[in-house]
Amino acid sequence: MENQQKPNNFFQSTTAKIIMVGLLTLILLIPLQYVKSLILERTERQDEVISEINEKWGSDVYFYGPILKIPYTTYTETKITDEKTKQVSISRTSKTKYAYFFPDLLNTNADVKTQERYRSNYQSVVYTSVMNFKGHYSTPDFNLKNIPDTDIQWDKASIIIRTDNIKGIKGEVAVNIGNKKYLFEPTTNENSQFTKGQLASLETRNIDAQQLFTKKTVPFNLDISFKGSEHIKIVPIGKQTNAKMASNWKSPGFQGNFIPEDKTITQDGFNAKWNISFLNRPFPQQHFGKIPDLRNYTFDVDFVIPINQYQQSERTAKYGFLVIGLTFLIFFLIQTISKINIHIFQYSMIGLALIMFYTLLISITEHSSFLLGYLIAGASVIVMIGLYSFSILKNIKFPALIVTSLSALYTFIYVIIQLENYALLVGSIGLFLILGAVMYISKKIDWGNTQS
Repeated sequence: MENQQKPNNFFQSTTAKIIMVGLLTLILLIPLQYVKSLILERTERQDEVISEINEKWGSDVYFYGPILKIPYTTYTETKITDEKTKQVSISRTSKTKYAYFFPDLLNTNADVKTQERYRSNYQSVVYTSVMNFKGHYSTPDFNLKNIPDTDIQWDKASIIIRTDNIKGIKGEVAVNIGNKKYLFEPTTNENSQFTKGQLASLETRNIDAQQLFTKKTVPFNLDISFKGSEHIKIVPIGKQTNAKMASNWKSPGFQGNFIPEDKTITQDGFNAKWNISFLNRPFPQQHFGKIPDLRNYTFDVDFVIPINQYQQSERTAKYGFLVIGLTFLIFFLIQTISKINIHIFQYSMIGLALIMFYTLLISITEHSSFLLGYLIAGASVIVMIGLYSFSILKNIKFPALIVTSLSALYTFIYVIIQLENYALLVGSIGLFLILGAVMYISKKIDWGNTQS
């Protein structure tokens, strides 16, 4: 009777272990997703706290002005026919409308001092801005609408400015024009009440424009100070607008429809300059009846923290699948080469340790810098997995390889998330080299003779 060879158990084969390790990797995506949800929850909480801080200090600033406002009278004639006598009479009604004239020259100078505010573990940036607007108006021209001089209410002219942050205005606001000082006062809007973020007007009392424009041009000088946060947005309403802004904020973002022609950014702050002609924007220098919405034609500066710890943690967590997969691959190759059996439960413990890296990272960075949190979380996980692998593999060579590989992997990921323009390039090259190394190591394994 011939000896019969006992068939191998499939669940102890290399193929089965590859399948189980692959399934475990996919299963670990569930707790990894919970970690991402935790980051999202903390991010939303941070946004809420920042909004509360900014609301109490002052919201972002959107501003344009000063604008010369002159009322004029229009007439509407209505024909009325008497049904009995068939006589036709004409009824004439009058209505007051307004013309708005932008300055020919507008020189803007803004000095912005920022400071960081904290509540619990959250941080916001607020600022105090001192703005000066100088320039001149030319004599208003009503010929465009064929409005006769007798219908113009010259003695009821005024100067207006508009902003969506009247709460953040500090002190009085006044304009010097025609060698006289005029204070601004709030005016009611169409709904007779203001809501957060809604555009509001400040207006002077009546100015006699005929006495004002005894010359072709009239100079003005306006000072205004805001307490605000996050952004400053200014509309270049001058026929020629020259703007300067200086601040101690070292990470400005230049947004809006116009970027500065000249800027200098150092560790002590920034200086920026804009030169904008009326030919660069799609609205004229005078408006009759109503000023259009000008929000899309501003030059903006952002005063925000470029990348906070939650954004960096979120970017790190996106590489979680890569870290788990490569770590399991290293253990699997070591298991195959050394013939040491590693149970699926041990793979699970290693995977959970890798997941714990992200929870440690989030909790530590809330009380320290991201770099320090990353170092502590990474070192803790690497030491834990290194000691655990030493107890499994019973030698120093393979655990040393695992510790070195994990250290290199976490360093590689940290470098990627710090990069902006070259993140994709560096990441692609790194993954290509890792794949090449795995292919080189795996080619030396005789997969046909591998046993559990």
